[in-house]
Order: sequence, then C-alpha cells, then structure tokens
Amino acid sequence: MTEVVSGVETHNGGAVATPHEVAPEAFQRRILAAADAGARVVAYYGEGHAPHVTLTAVLADDRSGRLEILRSRVDGPSLPSLTPQLTELHLFEREVFERNGLEPLGHPWLKPVRFTRDGDVVGVTDYYRVEGEGVHEVGVGPIHAGIIEPGHFRFQCHGETVFHLEISLGYQHRGVEGGILRGPTKRVLHLVETAAGDTTIAHTLAHCEAREALAGTRVPARAQAIRAVALELERLANHVGDLGALAGDVAFLPTASYCGRIRGELLNLTAALCGNRFGRGLVVPGGVAFDVADPAELVERLAVIERDATGAVDLLWSTPAVRSRFEETGGVATATAQELGLVGVAARASGVAVDVRSDHPTGMYRLAHIPMSVATSGDVYARASVRWLECARSFAFVREQLTALPRGPVRVPLGPLEPASLVVALSEGWRGEVAHVVRTDAAGGLASYRILDPSFHNWSGLAMALRSEAISDFPLCNKSFNLSYCGYDL
Repeated sequence: MTEVVSGVETHNGGAVATPHEVAPEAFQRRILAAADAGARVVAYYGEGHAPHVTLTAVLADDRSGRLEILRSRVDGPSLPSLTPQLTELHLFEREVFERNGLEPLGHPWLKPVRFTRDGDVVGVTDYYRVEGEGVHEVGVGPIHAGIIEPGHFRFQCHGETVFHLEISLGYQHRGVEGGILRGPTKRVLHLVETAAGDTTIAHTLAHCEAREALAGTRVPARAQAIRAVALELERLANHVGDLGALAGDVAFLPTASYCGRIRGELLNLTAALCGNRFGRGLVVPGGVAFDVADPAELVERLAVIERDATGAVDLLWSTPAVRSRFEETGGVATATAQELGLVGVAARASGVAVDVRSDHPTGMYRLAHIPMSVATSGDVYARASVRWLECARSFAFVREQLTALPRGPVRVPLGPLEPASLVVALSEGWRGEVAHVVRTDAAGGLASYRILDPSFHNWSGLAMALRSEAISDFPLCNKSFNLSYCGYDL
C-alpha cells in the first residue's frame, strides 16, 4: 500500500518539534502533491553526506499562510531527481549534490552552484554551447568594471541576439552558515548582517525572529514597530537607488542624479535610528538596540525625501525615450516566473503575487497591512514600476508607524533555545523573500542553519529575461533585477 504522508504544519516564525523522517519515496510524492495543489518551495537542503543524508523541504501555501516541513533520511548515493517534474527544484538539487554528495539521478543540468566540492576551482566547469553558423560566445567577468562583486556571464549569441545566457557564481562564498553554527559568539550577528550587505535588516530580522521563536520570547510592540520602520527604509533606499541606476543605464541623467542623492538621504534616516546607514547593530535578539529619540523629526525629513523622490521618478514615466527603452525589454512570462520559483519584485512584476508581508506576516505587519504591488508584463518597465509602487506604500507605512509608535520597552532578554526543534523565519527583503531555517539539537544548541536569499531564486530569472534580447540590453536587464552575488554565494 502506498504510504500517504503530510509534513508538520506551522507558520512563519512558529517553532515546532523537529519532524520525524519519512521514507524518501513518500517525501518526494508529498512535495509533488503539494506543488500540484499550489504550494511553492521555500527551502530544500541536506544534512550529512552520502550515503547518509537527511533532506529537509519547506513548502509554502501562500493562500492560507501555512508552511509545511518535511524531512527524509536517504541511505544511498542517489535519489531520483524531481526537477523534470518541478522546475523550481533545479538549483536546490544541484546544491544538495554539491554540498552533500547525494546525486539527483536524471537532473537535466547538474552543474556546480558555488564550486565547493573538493578539488573544485571556481568557474572551471563545462558550459552550455550553441552550435551553428554565425553563432558566437561572449564572456563577461568574473572581474567587472567599477566596484562590483565577481560573477561570470556567458552569452551564446547570433549577431546581437542572445540565444542563451549562463550565469556562473561562487566567487563570493564565505561559509556564512558554518560560521553561525560555530556560535554562539559575538560574530554571529555580524555574519547575519553581512550575508547580503544591502539587505542587513531583512536578514537580521529573520535570524532574530527564528531565535526568539525557539526561545519563546515575545518582542515588545515598540521594538516591532521600529523593526518594521527599518525594514521599509531599507526597501526605500534600495528601490530609489535602483530607479536612479536604471535611469543611468539609459543615459537619463536627471533621475539618475536625483535618486543617487535621495538614496543617501534615506540611508541617513536609518543612521538616525542606530548610527549606521545600513542598519547594522539595530535589530538584536529580543528587540532593537536603540529607541527612536525624536519620531516627529524623522517624519519631517521623510516628507521632504518623498517629495523629492516623487519629482525625480515622475521624470522617468513622463519621458517617452525612457519608457520606450524599458517597455518590452527583458520580459519574463508569468508561467516562467512560477516554474522557476521567482520571488520579490521579479515575481510580482511578472504577475506572481507573493509577498511575505501579506502572505506570511509577522510583527507589525500583522496589524498594519501593506497592499501588494503587482504588474503583469514582466519586463524592465514592470520591474521599475513595481519598485515605485512599493516606495509609495512604504513611505506611507513608515510615516504611520513613526506617528503612532507604541509605548514601552524596546528589548527583552532572550532565554535558552528549545531543544530538538525547528523554525522557519521569513521576511520580505527589498529583493524578495529571505528565509532562515534553524534546527536545534537535543541540548538546545544549533544543529543546522540554512539561509535562502532571494537572489538564490532569481538569478535564473535574469537568464531567461535575456532570451532573444539584444546583448546590449544586458546591463539594463541586469539592473532591473539587481541581484546579490554574495547573498547567493553565502
């Protein structure tokens, strides 16, 4: 008789006893059944090394706000690949093979993810090639002009038209998860804050909410509000900066110049909260390390910034030359975005309505709803317009929170972590969903720690956006995604 299983149900930031392990066949059947019912894969990773690997899968039902956790022990060197049936697992299965040695038999493209296997040299691998008369290859990177992280891009082209883009990363791998597991030390928060340096608040928030759930700690309302303000300021600074950079990529200097300055003003608001423009040192386990001394002053400064940003970005939408470069460039269809499991701005611009703040809210987002910003065309224009829609809503949210900050403390002590437990903590960073999956051992220490930055999901989306595009459109498409190298590499 076929075993019918379901995982342990929980919610964002809800700690549960570590689920028991089910048979690999039942594990895989349940993943496919959940996906058929509309669930998506938040995380899929292994512990141990073949021939003894324990797999964990986290599935999200965004309609109900529920998360499902499955675990399975695989005793053997391989397991049938699910990628041919569930495309969004393609990168997860490659990573399990690289990190844990468990081979996904039948995987269509089993290539290195970060080049971390013994003997690997970063960037040395077989690349996909398109053959035929007039087809040529253009290699870009891993060293780029200006101050930018390393990544290698290979374009298979016919004339100016891109047939295929292959993205090879791994140059920034720092062993962040392993460093966290060597804690608790004072360096743990630093590692989390710099997992993706422009996403400090989102990653630290997920980390702290995971630890707080495992410790059974209730964070004060005032701290929750300050955390939400910081997260939205991080979103605003990066979205405004990206809109300016997109303007720069099409040589529209007025918006590019204005937004560069305005981004700095938004970063200065974060510095007013904690003394650091990227928010480092603000979010800590149990709350926040700094209170807001003068909320009214921040509201006044925010109003000036919003006025200036509105004027600068309105120039984009009212300039036909800009719109003609943005529209119908780098499109990703809704079906493709769903199949790849895209998240954040990249997903919402392609009509995939996913947003942790709406679907799996925690903290202040359970009380103050932010409407989701969605477009359908999936092109550069859609990704730019979704960013600006989110800016308008973030400005309003920050103003509302600062005007009505709850009274009370901003931090409470954190107790010991619950032993033999597991928690999934999600936050909606400015790029998209940040996930931290934490498991404790029988003594309450950290047994495993898995981080998923939105860039892990979305780099494949950029590759698809370049299909049949002119190679000269790559900088514009790349900036419209603006993905993290180090957040992917960890």
